[in-house]
Amino acid sequence: MANPTRWTTDTGPEHSQWYIDRFRRLAAEGADLAGEARLLDALVPPGSRILDAGCGTGRLGAALAARGHTVVGVDADPALVEAARADHPGPHWLVGDLAELDLAAVGEPEPFDAAVVAGNVMAFVAPGTEPEVLRRVAAHLRPDGVVVVGFGTDRGYPLVDFDADAVAAGLRREHRFATWDLRPWRDDADFAVTVLRRPPGGLPG
Repeated sequence: MANPTRWTTDTGPEHSQWYIDRFRRLAAEGADLAGEARLLDALVPPGSRILDAGCGTGRLGAALAARGHTVVGVDADPALVEAARADHPGPHWLVGDLAELDLAAVGEPEPFDAAVVAGNVMAFVAPGTEPEVLRRVAAHLRPDGVVVVGFGTDRGYPLVDFDADAVAAGLRREHRFATWDLRPWRDDADFAVTVLRRPPGGLPG
């Protein structure tokens, strides 16, 4: 990987295990961990092919797979991907930097109907790679494919920059909400969920 992600530089190795243990505990307690999956499921046809970009421990991708979708998940943290493989067999979990995403090179050449970038992933990529991450994700979508991105508005990636980066990646904004359960967007919201679409035509060169 060319540049270390913020997940690597801003947290220690123990953070990955804490994160794994946290979501295993929440799942065991019966917590509702499928809010993002419900939104994605409502946006795509049955049996869609979905990219979980920044899949973490696999909770979102697993929930989408349980709804009948084909899921490929990618995360830069090998410990999280190992946990996803252990806890959620079925989807194809891969270790990779989203800023260098090239799934055709690892045996996943088919385009995706949709992609999801949840869990503050955009706040944890390597500084300055946000435009390339969006470009790479967009390039893996089929024409008219949808991508949903959610992150905190106070995480160091201003929405004005995100919007400009999305346009540069060839994505068109369709909706913005303040939560994954579609609460209306407000300018003072502390979280943004943005629905983007790749136009039917080609992407910028």
